[in-house]
Amino acid sequence: MVQIHIPPSLSPPTPPAAGILFALGGGVILSVNDLAIKALSGDYALHQVILIRAFVGMAIVLSLMAYSRRGFAQIRTERWREHLLRVGIVMVSNVTYFLGLSAMPLADAVATAFISPLLITMMSAVVLREYVGPRRWAAVAVGMLGVLVMVRPGSGVIQPAAILVLISAFCYASSNLMTRQMRDTESAATLSFYVQVGFIVVSSAMGLWVGDGHLAQSDGVLVFLFRPWVLPPLQDWWAFAATGGAVGVGGLMMSQAYRTTEAALVAPFEYIGMPMAIFWGVVVFGTWPDHHAWVGIALICGAGLYTLWRETVHKKLVDVAAPSGDI
Repeated sequence: MVQIHIPPSLSPPTPPAAGILFALGGGVILSVNDLAIKALSGDYALHQVILIRAFVGMAIVLSLMAYSRRGFAQIRTERWREHLLRVGIVMVSNVTYFLGLSAMPLADAVATAFISPLLITMMSAVVLREYVGPRRWAAVAVGMLGVLVMVRPGSGVIQPAAILVLISAFCYASSNLMTRQMRDTESAATLSFYVQVGFIVVSSAMGLWVGDGHLAQSDGVLVFLFRPWVLPPLQDWWAFAATGGAVGVGGLMMSQAYRTTEAALVAPFEYIGMPMAIFWGVVVFGTWPDHHAWVGIALICGAGLYTLWRETVHKKLVDVAAPSGDI
């Protein structure tokens, strides 16, 4: 049997609380990306936004690599096929999500996308063979209930744009499972580096092909994809910087969360993005949540805090007793 040597520096023992905190921090930071993309969707082509965002994100990733212990050696990889597949999945997830986001209210789009933690939990059990016990299923279910309470989905939510967001959620869940599968040989910086490379290559190609706007439509979500490139005025650069910084930092944190911690454990904490969508609605648009929204926030935060408590307070008991079941 051929044994594969796994560099210890790529898969150090990490307490579950660290992965949870990475997921929470990444979710909060990535919510800024949604806000910025929504702000830019009315005036710029999607591939122009993604290209500028990718350059900002790449600068962050390379800066972190430069100061890390392994440096730029992390760029070297023997798993280019997996990277190529993962980059393609991430690309589809981004394009479908942002097309849907451009045609939906921010909170509705974010809530629809949060089918992904449930998908991640189910797929981690089937694909990764990770044990998913009743308490983790309960955390996902309570978080999803909180999202449904906040949005109260009706006929207005199930629309073509929402279908795009659902496709994005499936792709997002798949990409995070691939992150989990590649954790032994690829660092979070490596994973993020190749995603940014993919964004730069594809967005540049799209700009050369349709950047003049010859395929632009007068209405519909596709106008966001085929709108001509324009030179952004100074007042819009905050949004470009925000989306690039959010993806650069938040993406690294989320990759680290799924690399070091079981997917089914991390997934429920991505629901932090829903309260953040409400928060940005208050700060940016001046719309306060109603009582239903506050109940939803309580359910989401309560489920997350309960899971965090279980994983930290009872971790010592698990280490001593070494049970085979879920904690």
